[in-house]
Amino acid sequence: MKIIVTGSTGNISKPLTQTLIAAGHNVTVISSNADKAAEIESLGAKAAIGSLADADFLTQTFTGPDALYAMVPPSFSAESLRAYQNETGKSYAEAIKRSGIKKVVALSSIGAHLDSGVGPIKGIHDVEGILSGLDGAAVKFIRAPFFYINFFSNIPLIKHQGIIGSNYPADARLIMVHPKDIAAAIAEELQQDFAGKSVRYIVSDESTPGDVAAVLGEAIGKPGLPWIEFTDEQLAEGLQQAGVPPEMTRNFVEMGTAVKSGKIWEDYDKHKPAVSGKVSLQDFAKEFAEVYNA
Repeated sequence: MKIIVTGSTGNISKPLTQTLIAAGHNVTVISSNADKAAEIESLGAKAAIGSLADADFLTQTFTGPDALYAMVPPSFSAESLRAYQNETGKSYAEAIKRSGIKKVVALSSIGAHLDSGVGPIKGIHDVEGILSGLDGAAVKFIRAPFFYINFFSNIPLIKHQGIIGSNYPADARLIMVHPKDIAAAIAEELQQDFAGKSVRYIVSDESTPGDVAAVLGEAIGKPGLPWIEFTDEQLAEGLQQAGVPPEMTRNFVEMGTAVKSGKIWEDYDKHKPAVSGKVSLQDFAKEFAEVYNA
């Protein structure tokens, strides 16, 4: 098969490309960064350098291949994250329609059934709606929860203050996934037939923030590492001190409130997958320790 992968050599797209190449497929990887071309080609794929906002570039790249993996990269520079996500979704939709590509696997998120109150996921909800309106293309939405690797951003907090936390409590519900498990699910879907518009959830583990703190703390030699619930204001202040722009700060704070209320998991509970990912929290803790001690 000829398959298009977006996301350059990111945490999902790189292992996805490696899996598809190993399976014998002809893979083209889209990146906006020309400096990534050599790395993409070293994986055995072809590099297509251009912008996801350029529907003409996307149309040309999508014309001919059998399947597409589509994702909307995060943007810390967008004045309106939701508007940026919508614009990217519309660019995808136009190119998919014009190119005639018939199979699309799109990265989405747990909570994308909601159009408000879920921070950056609101825009992903919109993108699902845009791509669901396409005629003639089958679209599978991969709804992923909290990425394990997001905990890497807490390393400075752990090292300097001996705590880890966010604006939800230690006993909140936390559903997590490893990018490698997402990549495996996407690779599986790209290589099989499906019709219409449908959703697949992919989850690696479920726990609580308190248990996450305990497992990660044990792995890095800090048993008893406490999970601290911050106020929304404290979280916002901490994010801005870390250099996160105001727009993204507002979205992250809002997403945390959705985790605290539990509403972000509601649709997942109605459609729990029969098969989950393979990377447990304990497995990730070893990876976390390597990064922490590097």
